[in-house]
Amino acid sequence: MLACVTMKMLHHAKCFQRLTIFGSVRALHKDNRRATPQNFSNYESMKQDFRLEIPEYFNFAKDVLDQWTNMEKAGKKPSNPAFWWINGKGEEVRWSFEELGSLSRKFANILSEACSLQRGDRVILILPRVPEWWLANVACLRTGTVLIPGTTQLTQKDILYRLQSSKANCIITNDVLAPAVDAIAPKCENLHSKLIVSENSREGWGNLKEMMKCASDSHTCVKTKHNEIMAMFFTSGTSGYPKMTAHTHSSFGLGLSVNGRFWLDLTPSDVMWNTSDTGWAKSAWSSVFSPWIQGACVFAHHLPRFEPTSVLQTLSKYPITVFCSAATVYRMLVQNDMASYKFKSLKHCVSAGEPITPDVTEKWRNKTGLDIYEGYGQTETVLICGNFKGMKIKPGSMGKPSPAFDVKIVDVNGNVLPPGQEGDIGIQVLPNRPFGLFAHYADDPSKTASTLRGNFYITGDRGYMDEDGYFWFVARSDDIILSSGYRIGPFEVENALNEHPSVAESAVVSSPDPIRGEVVKAFIVLNPDYKSHDQEQLIKEIQEHVKKTTAPYKYPRKVEFIQELPKTISGKTKRNELRKKEWKTI
Repeated sequence: MLACVTMKMLHHAKCFQRLTIFGSVRALHKDNRRATPQNFSNYESMKQDFRLEIPEYFNFAKDVLDQWTNMEKAGKKPSNPAFWWINGKGEEVRWSFEELGSLSRKFANILSEACSLQRGDRVILILPRVPEWWLANVACLRTGTVLIPGTTQLTQKDILYRLQSSKANCIITNDVLAPAVDAIAPKCENLHSKLIVSENSREGWGNLKEMMKCASDSHTCVKTKHNEIMAMFFTSGTSGYPKMTAHTHSSFGLGLSVNGRFWLDLTPSDVMWNTSDTGWAKSAWSSVFSPWIQGACVFAHHLPRFEPTSVLQTLSKYPITVFCSAATVYRMLVQNDMASYKFKSLKHCVSAGEPITPDVTEKWRNKTGLDIYEGYGQTETVLICGNFKGMKIKPGSMGKPSPAFDVKIVDVNGNVLPPGQEGDIGIQVLPNRPFGLFAHYADDPSKTASTLRGNFYITGDRGYMDEDGYFWFVARSDDIILSSGYRIGPFEVENALNEHPSVAESAVVSSPDPIRGEVVKAFIVLNPDYKSHDQEQLIKEIQEHVKKTTAPYKYPRKVEFIQELPKTISGKTKRNELRKKEWKTI
């Protein structure tokens, strides 16, 4: 028995050591805070030396988080908390890895016992940035249940679609969205458990705060294979409703070590703040796996509404060393007078989710002395390309390929194109499929197959590689709109628009915006009865209708009424023609 236990401990230790390899932590010079990596010497050696073995069995909670608890108990880790949460109202939560473990095991027992969830059952999680969101993430890992996060901006219709298409067995949310869930629950035959994060009780719901008080913290983590499905993320497409991107325990749990070790360059002494919405895969990237792989502290600010001054005050007041946010946030921050803010601890800034323009990076550098290291990835992947510490940053470039992938520019036949020639950004998946890639689109084998071309997974983005090996984003080959870090599919917005009685037809494309990078613009053909209406008032009515019909962030900030939509011979709308019209003036 002792030998068996020892072998298990060795297995966990090896998994842990493979993930957490730190370089010598070099001194930071005040005049060059951005130049020196902590975990590697230079890009070339990082790319060449990176190796990561995939064990047959892997569970992030057991093989990483619990190992940090052991390190903590042995005094082999800095005194940083594992989790640090504030809400701007004076409330604060700090957990060590040991406390995170204890609380998440209580939550796991609630899922297994009170909710009767089995391994492989699906759990939809729709919560804002509250501590319970992080506990739910870890509890699902411990129970082997499949986590499906969603943004709190989802409407009743959105939630119904997600519950029905995912066949979710449980939903966890707050008292803001609980009424919407109750209204549609009878239509969701697989849903049998509802947990609410609230100070108040609600009929038909388990109150998580009350249940945590009496739950046991004794729980045995399930033994998951590395290729079992761990989580699914709804991601918008150009046609149809959002698809479910399935990730395994290894694709994110191990794959995101690339992000944590190299792009974020984290150590156990760091405090990492990522501002992403809890509904997106970027939160899994930078608010869960990447920092905790490295033993860093995850910092969270509830921030119900984005306020630039709150962000600047937080960066100034708290010892945040690594900051990650969308280009839009940086764009808003540099428009403020930052002279009175001193970011004494901040040493590394990164951005992802949408391209960041050179003028924003220059303004940020002038105001803070720090570069912004842009990264490029997708819900389907870990970091594809990035700007890494120690390498020259070319403003506007997405950097060089991460160690996780062999990235190429390919043509329509899957042939690799030479430097300087525009094509599709692809990741080589044959003969050996990289571990940082999603497993499949759930219940949609044809969509999964459509992403492959020859030996490559096609990202759906266009770009080129220059003579120095830097990759440059050109455009999306589909019609996806990236606004303020949100990924918006035109189909969903057009569906909402077409439900308004004034709309005969509509087409939605991206339109340039000085703050958000791009916004949703709707081209609308009106029904005859509405052509004489006051157009400004009608625009407001249509915008409000979309906000109520789908998630508010998707509403068209620009609206133009036209006589007819440009179409192909077969009757398909030429969104590309409309998009070119919008972007031709810049």
